[in-house]
Amino acid sequence: MTTDPIEVHESAANIFADLGLPDAETHFLKAQIVAELYRLTRERGLTQAKAGSLMGISQPEVSRLFKGSFREYSVDRLMTLLTAFDRDVEIISRPRSGPEGRGQISFTPEAA
Repeated sequence: MTTDPIEVHESAANIFADLGLPDAETHFLKAQIVAELYRLTRERGLTQAKAGSLMGISQPEVSRLFKGSFREYSVDRLMTLLTAFDRDVEIISRPRSGPEGRGQISFTPEAA
């Protein structure tokens, strides 16, 4: 049995943009926030049910979030879920440091 060779491509920071998906920047931001929610849940040793109770959503919703199904959640709603973990969410607007053009949105989790 032979297998076809696997093609490997180097990716930029945003895999969703590399795949040419619409709203790639927003989807990447949501994925980063969900990854932080997952990290906080694991760090505290919470079950999905307890994490859901803390965030005010059901266990099945937590499961869907952690499996990558979060398109129906707004960035605002995901940021609100972060606050349930005693996190402050701060939005800072500053002049663009790179070349002219559209600014960027980034997410940087800070350790407790």
